[in-house]
Amino acid sequence: MKTAYIKFDSEKKLAHINKEIYGHFSEHLGRCIYNGIYVGKDSDIPNKDGLRSDVVEALKEIGIPVLRWPGGCFADEYHWKDGIGDPAKRKKLVNTNWGGVTEDNSFGTHEFMQLCEELGCEPYIAGNVGSGTVRELSEWVEYMTLESGSPMAELRAENGREKPWKVKYLGIGNESWGCGGNMTPEFYAGVYKQYANFCKNCSGNELYRIACGPSASDYNWTEVMMKNLHQNGWWQANGLALHFYSIHDWNCKGFATVFDDKGYFDLMNTVYFTEPLIAKHSEIMDKYDPDVEVGLIVDEWGTWYDVEEGTNPGFLYQQNTMRDALVAAISLNIFNQHAKRVKMANLAQVVNVLQAVILTEGERMVKTPTWQVFKMFLPHHEAELIRTSMAAPTLDEQGVSVPMLSQSMSVKDGRVFLTVSNCSLTDDCEVLLDSERGIIEDARAQIITAMDIHDFNDFDGSEPVKLCEYEEFEYLEGMLKLIVPAKSVVSVSFADVK
Repeated sequence: MKTAYIKFDSEKKLAHINKEIYGHFSEHLGRCIYNGIYVGKDSDIPNKDGLRSDVVEALKEIGIPVLRWPGGCFADEYHWKDGIGDPAKRKKLVNTNWGGVTEDNSFGTHEFMQLCEELGCEPYIAGNVGSGTVRELSEWVEYMTLESGSPMAELRAENGREKPWKVKYLGIGNESWGCGGNMTPEFYAGVYKQYANFCKNCSGNELYRIACGPSASDYNWTEVMMKNLHQNGWWQANGLALHFYSIHDWNCKGFATVFDDKGYFDLMNTVYFTEPLIAKHSEIMDKYDPDVEVGLIVDEWGTWYDVEEGTNPGFLYQQNTMRDALVAAISLNIFNQHAKRVKMANLAQVVNVLQAVILTEGERMVKTPTWQVFKMFLPHHEAELIRTSMAAPTLDEQGVSVPMLSQSMSVKDGRVFLTVSNCSLTDDCEVLLDSERGIIEDARAQIITAMDIHDFNDFDGSEPVKLCEYEEFEYLEGMLKLIVPAKSVVSVSFADVK
C-alpha cells in the first residue's frame, strides 16, 4: 500500500470557495434542453410548466448554484426575441451548430428564468456577439431586468411577467476566437467594451460582466485582454472566461466506456494539466490585476468523447463512468485550490451532453458518477480554503507521470472538510492527516468507487457508482489515518481543531 501525508492548519484561510465553482452549463444542443430539462406541458413525463420534475429535483439535490444558457456556440446564433411570446407562434430555425435539427424556440427566456427560480440558482446569460447587435443584447438586458418605463419592460409584461428578474451574470460573447466570430484578441477587446458599455444596470440589478477569455493554453489571449480591459481607472469586466476540455487527442477521442489503461492514464495526465493551465493564466492576470478584481471563470470544462454508437454525432451524447467521477474530483479540487482567482466554473453540460450529471431516456433518469461527485463536494460551497501541504506518491504508468492523489480542504460552520481522489487503478493509499493545531476528532467519511473503472450507472436501475458512507479510517496519536482505495474519491469531515 502507498502512503501519503497531509498537514494542515485550519486557521490559515487562503480564499473563499464560491459556490459558483460548482456551476453548470446548458445549451440548445442535442437533448440537453428538449427531452432533457424541458419536455413540454403536454408530456406524460411529470413536469411543471414543461420543466421535467425529476431533473429539477436531482439538480436541487446537488445545490446547483448557477446555470449558463443558451450556449455555447448556439448563443452567437440565438436571437432572444424569437423565444418569447406565444410558443405556438415563435419563429423556428435550424440549429446549424448541433445536428442540423429544427429549433422551435419553445424554451426561451421566460422558461429559462422559471427554471432558475425553481432551482434557486443564478442565471448566467450568454449574449450573442457573433451574429447579434449591441442594441439586441442591451434590449435583452432591459427586457429581463428593467422594472418599467421602456418598450422592453412593457413587452415583458405583455408576455406575462410584470416583475423583472434579477440577472447577475452576463457573458458577452462565447468563444469569440472560434465559433463566436473568429476574432483576434485585439479586435474582440474593442467589441467587448462596446457591448459592455451598452449593457446597463437596470432597476438596482448589478451585472457581473464576463468577457470571452482564452481557449486552453492561449496565454496571449489572456495577456491582450488584461492589457485592454482596464480603462479610465476601472476594470471593464468582472470576469474572464476560460474553456478547457479534458481531451487527450482531438482526432481520436475514444469512447466513454471503452478504453484501455493507456487511454485512461493519458486522460488523467490531461486532466492534471488543468492545474498549471490555471496557474499560468492566473499569473498573467496577477500582473495586471494584483487585487484580484477580475475573476477567472472556467465556464466550459469536462470530458469530451466520441458519441455513443447509434446517436446523432451532433448531439454529443456520451455515457459517464467511474473515470469521469475521477475527472470531476480532480478538476474541482484544482478549482478549489485556485479559489482566490477562480470565481466560477460550469461543467459541460448539465443533461445528456458531454460530461452530464444527469442522463434521460424517455421517462427514465440516471444520476451519473459525476453527479455523485457534485453531491459529495457540497460542503465546500461557500467554505474557506485552508492551507495544506501534501507529500504523496507519483504514478509512472503507460508512459506518463501523474500525481496519485488530488485534494482540497476547507472549513465552514465548525467543520473541516477534505476531498481526496486516488487515480491509481491498482494501489490503495494510506493517508495520514495531521493538524498543526491539535487532535482530530469526530470524523465522518464518504466514498465513491467502483469494482471496475469502466462501471457506469444505467437506465436498467443499476447504480454501481454511488456515494456511500465510509468507515476505513482510525485515530492515530492525534492524527487521522484514512485509507483511500484505488480508483476512488473519498471525503472526510471532522470537528475544527482550535
